[in-house]
Amino acid sequence: MKNNLNAKLIIVLVSFITTVSCILLALNILERKTEAKFQVVHLKGIDPLEDDPSIWGVNFPYQYEDYLKTVDQERTRYGGSEAVRRKVSSDDPREYVSQSKLEIDDRFITMWMGYAFSIDFREERGHAYMLIDQMNTKRQDVGQPGTCLNCHASTYSAMMKLGEGDLYKGFHELNKLPYFEAAKNVKHPVSCIDCHDPKSMNLRITRPAFMEGIKAYKKSQGVQNYDVNKMASRQEMRTFACAQCHVEYYFKGQDKTLTYPWSKGLKADDMLKYYDEIEFKDWTHKLTKADVIKAQHPEFETFSQGVHAKSGVSCVDCHMPYKKVGAIKITDHHINSPMLKINHSCRTCHNVPEEELLERVNTIQDKNHEMKDIVFDALVSYIKKLEKNQNHPKIKEMRRYQREAQFLFDFMEAENSNGFHAPQESARILLKSLDLIRKGEELLQN
Repeated sequence: MKNNLNAKLIIVLVSFITTVSCILLALNILERKTEAKFQVVHLKGIDPLEDDPSIWGVNFPYQYEDYLKTVDQERTRYGGSEAVRRKVSSDDPREYVSQSKLEIDDRFITMWMGYAFSIDFREERGHAYMLIDQMNTKRQDVGQPGTCLNCHASTYSAMMKLGEGDLYKGFHELNKLPYFEAAKNVKHPVSCIDCHDPKSMNLRITRPAFMEGIKAYKKSQGVQNYDVNKMASRQEMRTFACAQCHVEYYFKGQDKTLTYPWSKGLKADDMLKYYDEIEFKDWTHKLTKADVIKAQHPEFETFSQGVHAKSGVSCVDCHMPYKKVGAIKITDHHINSPMLKINHSCRTCHNVPEEELLERVNTIQDKNHEMKDIVFDALVSYIKKLEKNQNHPKIKEMRRYQREAQFLFDFMEAENSNGFHAPQESARILLKSLDLIRKGEELLQN
């Protein structure tokens, strides 16, 4: 009798727990469905020129929370940066900076001798630091133009105000100002307004330099009068929004107009042909007197040569993958290396274990690093030999080989994927750089 009573109590208890669990599950499902249905509640109107991301964050708290995480400093095998503590000074308020690459590898000093990068060059940090790090780099000691702000600050509102509503006019006004005069017009690093229309939230291009650059490239492909904001697909915009800044560029003319050298194509040697044709140089090398070019950060151009771009994958798919927050699917605005979120970035397409995917990337980057190291040694050796042979009868031709080899090597050194975006193209460019050094060495020996 007692056993039967205990059994009935257990059945009642289990039934009660099951019923409560089902009710809670049903309530949770209902809550998530409601959440998904009303995932965007506009609590605050956004002004067409609002560049403060916290204002946008009232309506988009999850995205804003991710955006704030770009202060994180987490290394991958070859990317990211470790925080280095420094003594705060009156002219530099930063308590932490990233590692100096000049201290890690003094070959950079030799390659850039006579140029501002030989004074200060550090590991890249997240978007949160892009403005403060530029304002406080020692490269400012030699003077920088306002053009530099195009990729390091939220400039759309500044350009619109400087141009009195004319974006292109404001772009030119900003470019020709001295850096710290131009900086008075900006307050934030890259912000929501630089990529999104505040009314529709659609992706858009706000940088005139990219508008003109992609127009010139499309013309080289037979497409006339290309208007990126009208003619690009949504998937293309998920790359183009990033390509507004992650590109090779130069400052054109006395007004230092930001210009992307794409009229001959997006490959490194296409851009080298462009620079040679207009006889452009960034500086004259202090040791060799060669007219040389500083490559910037050509992620878009290199990515465009790789298998992912050819397969229709965008920058956002890997660096800002979709993720679930409750029932809501959002784009991850914690922009960092896909290697730090492989499950979302890679495994949506590649159905293999995370460890295997990471090993694939490591293999590509290890080989790229090995190739770069070989070419870097050869380039620095060649520069030192030229320094000692300034009276050689073929010195002009040998300087040209330095110019071309150095640009191609620097192109791959500045490209932040360490070969992953386009492994074969990266290897080709490095091999071509090495061959140019070899040709210069042959002249030196004659």
